[in-house]
Amino acid sequence: MGGVRETEKKHPPPSRAERKKVQGESKALLKGEKAKYRGVFGTIITIVQNEGPRNLYNGLLAGLHRQMCFASVRIGLYDTMKRFYAQESESPGLGARLLAGSTTGAMAVVFAQPTDVVKVRFQAQIHQPENGYVKRYSSTTDAYRSIARDEGLRGLWKGCLLNIARNAIVNCSELVTYDIIKEEILKSKLMTDNMPCHFTAAVAAGFCTTVVASPVDVVKTRFMNSVPGQYGGAMNCALTMLLKEGPSAFYKGFMPSFLRLGSWNIVMFVSYEQIQRAVVRFQPPWEPRFRTV
Repeated sequence: MGGVRETEKKHPPPSRAERKKVQGESKALLKGEKAKYRGVFGTIITIVQNEGPRNLYNGLLAGLHRQMCFASVRIGLYDTMKRFYAQESESPGLGARLLAGSTTGAMAVVFAQPTDVVKVRFQAQIHQPENGYVKRYSSTTDAYRSIARDEGLRGLWKGCLLNIARNAIVNCSELVTYDIIKEEILKSKLMTDNMPCHFTAAVAAGFCTTVVASPVDVVKTRFMNSVPGQYGGAMNCALTMLLKEGPSAFYKGFMPSFLRLGSWNIVMFVSYEQIQRAVVRFQPPWEPRFRTV
């Protein structure tokens, strides 16, 4: 339990957007001390120089696990829940859309929380023996096993309530914003219902989501990456950040988060629209056709 467990308590800074979010977690930066990770490209260069290019993809497998689990629930069930809350109305209102986004977002977290915990933990580790830091987990599978063994099943669902709040906000922001912006673009006839329209609405949805969800996202990352007992809860984590680092701490890693969410939204919505059209195209004429978002 000595070597690895002791070094875990030193909280090595995480990678990419996650590293920006937890920078300053262990202690506030001293006056005049420069932050290790400065800006998007500065963070990328620092990681490449200190750890090698491969570490830019640290936690990729855990991230894929997360996206497959989350996306299948929160996106796949959105239209169904929207129609349910709208009572089969032809034009669902904002309330029905918000309820649908919150419901599917919460359902996705309950189902897939362990994948998010492992993703955050895996991205947060680095390998710098000369500085006393070592990897906590040798692989994604080892991360699942180690967390379950050392912290119990509760460890795999650590920060679940906080993540439900975060994912409900993100889901509403992404899906509802995309829905409304696309609708307004088509109503005003600025574009037709094609790929440029989907691309524009996806970028706008990504920006709105980052602005709204960033504070919850940063607190979630800090709390899920903390060792047992470091914070009394999610609210204590947020209060500690506010007192030690100020309000700007809640928007650490904003640009990398926007680049991640923006690019994810582009891929997700453009692919979704194209797949949905392909399904409609090849659907037998006697079956009821899908409606586009």
